[in-house]
Amino acid sequence: MPLPHIPGYNRLTKTHKYSAAGIAAAGAAAIAFAVVPGGDAGAKTTAQDLPNKPVALTSQKADAQAHHEALAKQSALAAKQAKDEAAKKAAAKKAAEEAAAKKAAEEAAAKKAAEAKAAKERAAKQAASRSATRIETVAAEKKTYPDNLDGWIRESLDIMKEKGIPGSYEGIHRNIIRESGGNPRAINNWDINAQNGVPSKGLLQVIAPTFQAYHVEGTSWDPYDPVANITAACNYAADRYGSMDNVNGPY
Repeated sequence: MPLPHIPGYNRLTKTHKYSAAGIAAAGAAAIAFAVVPGGDAGAKTTAQDLPNKPVALTSQKADAQAHHEALAKQSALAAKQAKDEAAKKAAAKKAAEEAAAKKAAEEAAAKKAAEAKAAKERAAKQAASRSATRIETVAAEKKTYPDNLDGWIRESLDIMKEKGIPGSYEGIHRNIIRESGGNPRAINNWDINAQNGVPSKGLLQVIAPTFQAYHVEGTSWDPYDPVANITAACNYAADRYGSMDNVNGPY
């Protein structure tokens, strides 16, 4: 085997050259022994270490897969939590909207009821006002009559017309003049009626039983009241003679 080229080799002594050649040969032998399988226990130990490398790769792959699965589970859990949170917020929002809608509906109903009540109260006040106005109008328009014979006869004629009792101004006036001379306080204390305890009274000299039986509603119950006396007498004459106009003497 040729010796390797070593700088300054030719200047070495023979002994030094042999030593260098021995060292180089020993190094080459060591390299050859290390790469050739078989031989001593050192070579076997190196050969047995080789299969451990694939095992380490498999373990790393399993760890990577486990890590990936863990990340996937964490992602799925986070997604579920986000979904649940979104659903919770949506439910809360819906509940709030429903509560707001209910409150608005209740407020609208209360407002409508208040408006209806106010409208009803206004209508009642307006009706009362109209009624009062009508009463005032009727009172204002109520016919007035002079407090004398002419006024008494005319007021009686209006009542008689309303009650459907016949008679005329002339017929009433004529009989009043004959019976009392137009004195509403006139009383007969000498005829047969007076002798029987029921004297004739008033403008048309009506006895108490006749006045009470033919009294006209809306007039006084006093037989001396001019309008009440005329109206009751005309009602009696209408029933017995057809009208006061047909009476030309004691009746």
